[in-house]
Amino acid sequence: MQLFTNFQVMPQAETFFSISGIYHLITSSLYLIGLVSIALFLYDNLKSLVSISMAVLQPYFQPHLSQTLADKFGKWAVITGATDGIGRGYAKELAKRGLNIVLISRSKEKLIATANEIENLYKTKTKWIVADFSKGKEIYKHIKQELLGIPVGILVNNVGRMYDYPDELCNQPEDLLWEIININIGAVTFMSRLVIPDMKKQRKGAIVNISSGTELQPAPLVAAYAATKSYIRSLSLAMECELHEYNITVQCVVPGFVVTKMNQFSESLQQSSFFSPPAETYTRWAVFTLGKTKETTGYWTHAIAYCLIKLFPEWLRIRVGHFLSKQLRTEYLITQAKRKIM
Repeated sequence: MQLFTNFQVMPQAETFFSISGIYHLITSSLYLIGLVSIALFLYDNLKSLVSISMAVLQPYFQPHLSQTLADKFGKWAVITGATDGIGRGYAKELAKRGLNIVLISRSKEKLIATANEIENLYKTKTKWIVADFSKGKEIYKHIKQELLGIPVGILVNNVGRMYDYPDELCNQPEDLLWEIININIGAVTFMSRLVIPDMKKQRKGAIVNISSGTELQPAPLVAAYAATKSYIRSLSLAMECELHEYNITVQCVVPGFVVTKMNQFSESLQQSSFFSPPAETYTRWAVFTLGKTKETTGYWTHAIAYCLIKLFPEWLRIRVGHFLSKQLRTEYLITQAKRKIM
């Protein structure tokens, strides 16, 4: 026993065990951080898919909770920018599901044509309102007056304004930048403010805000446009928190490339592809997600692209985006030069 009593650990051994303990602590901490990071990444990218899957399966397990969009939110839907692209697609898809439609756009001729098409195809009621959102504050009194007596169940804030083509901020006309601010920021803010009080009284409703994949990171050469889309996402998430207790859904839709007039500066973007569907196809999927998830890309291939893009650091995404925008600008300028020669 005396042998073990007098035994002392050498200083070198103490140092070894101390370093080993620190190494074990560091590796364990890094392992835990890695697991948490992976879990957060998967949650961020799969939460929409999980929400949609649960909503699809719900009627089989809880059929008494199954509702149509009209039952869940109300019988009237208001769509801004409703005569072209995604807005027109939403109007037709919601009408197909039995909702009456209020179309808001600046072209009276297009409004009448779209309203007639919807009424003939789906036998629902329509109303149209002529409004140019680029004019700012002055138009909202007129819209409010036109909506009196209409119990708005769904508002789709779709209207948007893009650059004429990608270029530096300092090269953009001042009037165009004001249009982008008034349309992309003003419309989503003040149209939401307009319908929320009645939705609160009804204790139901849905506000769908159409953002853009450009909100994922700053986007050189479409800087102001991308910044307004980041605003839409931020506003949507805040509104969802504010309105949840009133049973009002706020959904932020973040599409990637869709074949619409907004991308008409590029001939390549006007061609439908695996990652760039026609507006009709896109909106069929996007409307399907309404009431099932609060944030979505709206289309399954866009969800894949979103997930892959977010794997890379922001600085790299900015540089790649800058490169692609330069390519699109070059394509536009070459096309314009050819047209002048012809």
